[in-house]
Amino acid sequence: MKYEQLREEVLKANLELFRRGLVLYTFGNASGIDRAEGVVAIKPSGVPFEELRPEDIVVTDLNGNVVEGTLRPSSDLPTHLELYKAFPGIGGIVHTHSTYATAWAQAGREIPCLGTTHADYFYGPVPITPPLTAEEVRHDYERNTGLVIVRRFAAIDPMAVPGVLVHSHGPFAWGKSASEAAFHAVILEELAKLAYLTLTLNPASRPLPEAQLEKHYLRKHGPGAYYGQKPAG
Repeated sequence: MKYEQLREEVLKANLELFRRGLVLYTFGNASGIDRAEGVVAIKPSGVPFEELRPEDIVVTDLNGNVVEGTLRPSSDLPTHLELYKAFPGIGGIVHTHSTYATAWAQAGREIPCLGTTHADYFYGPVPITPPLTAEEVRHDYERNTGLVIVRRFAAIDPMAVPGVLVHSHGPFAWGKSASEAAFHAVILEELAKLAYLTLTLNPASRPLPEAQLEKHYLRKHGPGAYYGQKPAG
């Protein structure tokens, strides 16, 4: 297989979603991109996560044409492709129907940043897209799902806010690699759960003050980040 390494990386990201309980049966998918080769690897459509093998991962070009693999790619492939085209810094994308994040999406509400756990990974609320129009649903539904996400991020840095809720649908998350995208999907679900529990306990809870949001995000992700250990060497 020419794209063996990419397929292995994407397989691991898909299996991570299964291990973390973010997916049931065949719900959801993970993908990764090799920008130098201009190809995307993605979970095949309708195959249970626990049955996936490296050779099952489908590789396509940026127009969605299969270049390696014998199975049909995920039906969400057009969404992934639009995000890869619009967000050049990302290297992997994950879509799930995880319980709490999907509940927020179905409620039509963004996930507010209520505490420092959220601020450690998302620089502000997890945004929600507007609903798709009837025309957008009828024609090129999956592609239009990607486009509505791109429009929602017109004034948002996708590297600082690595995920979104698609109205009435569910979460998408991304990262610099497929594994980081899976990590952000897990974090997004935890933040959705924390926000739900917080507002259940105290409906008057307010968003984290801006100074604290900035401090927690930048100490991990800013140019002067000091959380964790320095790389070896």
